[in-house]
Amino acid sequence: MIKTGAKPIVLLILITALLLPTLNTGCTHKPPDERMSETRFLMDTYVTLTVHGNVDPGIFEEAFKLCIEYENLLSMTIENSDIWRINHAGGEAVRVDPRTIEIIEAGLKFSEVSGGMFDITVGRLTELWDFGGKQHVPSSEESEQVLTTIDFRQVIIEGDHIRLINPEARIDLGAIAKGYIAYKTAEFLAASGVSGALVDMGGDIVAVGGRPGGDPWRIALRKPFGEDGEYLGVIEVMWVSVLASGIYERRFEKDGVIYHHILDPTTGYPVISDVINAVVIAETAVLGEGLSTIAVLIGSDEAQRIFHEFHGFIGAVLVLNDGTVLEIGNVDLINN
Repeated sequence: MIKTGAKPIVLLILITALLLPTLNTGCTHKPPDERMSETRFLMDTYVTLTVHGNVDPGIFEEAFKLCIEYENLLSMTIENSDIWRINHAGGEAVRVDPRTIEIIEAGLKFSEVSGGMFDITVGRLTELWDFGGKQHVPSSEESEQVLTTIDFRQVIIEGDHIRLINPEARIDLGAIAKGYIAYKTAEFLAASGVSGALVDMGGDIVAVGGRPGGDPWRIALRKPFGEDGEYLGVIEVMWVSVLASGIYERRFEKDGVIYHHILDPTTGYPVISDVINAVVIAETAVLGEGLSTIAVLIGSDEAQRIFHEFHGFIGAVLVLNDGTVLEIGNVDLINN
C-alpha cells in the first residue's frame, strides 16, 4: 500500500500538473540517484510516470501494461470490458473482476453522500452529449428520455455479480476510473522498490515518496481559464494523491454557448454551481477524484460538509466563479 499520514505532507492545489523542472520524455538508463520518466498517450490523456532509485527501466513497460489492463476492465466503450458487459446484459447479472466491484462500490458511496448528484449511471447522458466525438447539444425531449435511466440505486451487487434493474441504464465510471488506475499504478511502482515515484494521468497525481534527495515533488498549478504560463501556485507533495475537477477541462462552444462536461443528472445539462475548479488532496486517488467532482456538482458549502465525512480526506482548494480561492483542511498555497 502507498503510505499516508506517517510521511511528511506539504500540500497545495492542482489544475493541469507541470513538474518543475520539466520532465524528460522517454526512458534511459541513469544513475540510481537520478530520475527517469516516460510519457505515453493512454485513456485519452497523456500519462507520465517518473521514478528514481535502483530500478530497471523495464518497469515503465510493466506499469503502462497495467494501465491498459485496467482500462480494458473499466471502460464503458471497450467491447467486453466488465462495464460494457454489465451495460449490455439486458438487466441480467454479470460476473465481474473483484477490482470492478471495488470501484463500483466507491462510486455508489459517492452517489449516496451527494444525494445522487454524483451518479455512476449517467452513461446514457454522457453518450448523448458525446464530448469526445460529435459534441451534441441534446434537446429537452432527448434529455428527459435519458434522465429516466439515471438512478444509482438500480445497481445491484450480488457477490461477484453486478446487474442493473433497468436494462436501459448505463454505468459510466469516467468520473473516478482515472484516479483509481493512477493509484493502482502507484501501488505497483511502490511495490517494485522505487525510492520515489510520481504518477501523472492528465493531472491526476499520485506521489510515492519524494524526489531524489528526499525533497517533496513540486507541481505547478495552472490557473483556470488562464493564459499559458499563468499559475495559481506550486504544490509540494509526498505520499498523497492530488486530484482536480473543473468546468474548464473538457468543453465546446455551439451557437455562442460554452458547454462543459460535468453534467447535472437532474437536468441533463452542464451543472451550474459556485465551484469552477476543485482540487482534493486525499489518501487515495479515487477518493480525491470523487470528492473533487462532487464539489463542482454541489457547490462549496455542501462540499465542505461532505469532505469531512471521509477519513482519507486531507485538504482541498476550491476556486469559485467570482475568483475566490478557498483553502480547506491541511493545505498550504505557495505563491512564489
